[in-house]
Amino acid sequence: METTIKKVPKTKEQWGSFLNHFKQNKWLYILTIPGIIYFAVFRYAPMYGLIIAFKDHVPFLGIADSPWVGTQNFMDFFNNPDFFRILWNTLMIAFLNIFFSFPAPIFLALLLNELRNKLFQRTIQTFVYVPHFLSWTIVVSLWHILFNIDHGAITQFIASLTGVEIDFLSDPQWFRPMIVMQSIWKEIGWGTIIYLAALSGVDQEQYEAAIMDGAGRFRRVWHITLPAIRSTIIIMLIMRIGSILSTGFDQIFLMTNQLNRTVADVFDTYVYMMGITNGAYSYSTAVGLFKSIVGIILVLCTNKLAKRFGESGLY
Repeated sequence: METTIKKVPKTKEQWGSFLNHFKQNKWLYILTIPGIIYFAVFRYAPMYGLIIAFKDHVPFLGIADSPWVGTQNFMDFFNNPDFFRILWNTLMIAFLNIFFSFPAPIFLALLLNELRNKLFQRTIQTFVYVPHFLSWTIVVSLWHILFNIDHGAITQFIASLTGVEIDFLSDPQWFRPMIVMQSIWKEIGWGTIIYLAALSGVDQEQYEAAIMDGAGRFRRVWHITLPAIRSTIIIMLIMRIGSILSTGFDQIFLMTNQLNRTVADVFDTYVYMMGITNGAYSYSTAVGLFKSIVGIILVLCTNKLAKRFGESGLY
């Protein structure tokens, strides 16, 4: 009596494997439900409104009944005299943040990793974490107290040493350095969390072997510590480059005034000004969509470049 073996389609095998995996980890899947709902409601559902970038949106007609204009809003933006100024301001702040703000948490994590007194290390970590939980409103208010030209503590101290009063808050030349300093002060502690977690996985025997070979502290950091966290640095850099045109609305908006506006206008504040203040909803949506598309392209290109150099990349 011959027995026939019925082949199960691969898709059914995969589906059965998924069901078994779901039964074993059902509570983990249940815990993801709030996150899925959040992204569905606040991230994916609003994407429907992006179509007004290709329309002449009239609030009384609604999104569906507003007339189509194709890429006219994008062409108006590219032909606008403010386009290159806004692009230049955004890129300048973004590159300064990448050049100064991005390496700062790495440098601080390396310094904290070298501390042998764990109590002192945790105390320092606590102090540098605190600014992350402050809103940009509080941070900018502190900056105004410290750098106000009339009675700012730091401004008056510098004036007493040099005899020159510098208007840090209104001088366009000081706007970008102030933005970078704020970003470093607020986020340097929070950024060290990821790098300290990566450093905790470094094999301590490598350090011991390097010490026996006569390697100093700098050489141990250069040849052991940095290569161990290189993949983490690459992933964080890819994510930072993806948001290169997103310089942050709150910080820039609160630091902007009539005297430094020429260097302070960026994509985020421009979208707010055109969309909320001037009511050009379709035009501002086109600007925001352009910024998002550029960010996606940068992520894809940077990730591909990282893989070409032998790194794992973001995906």
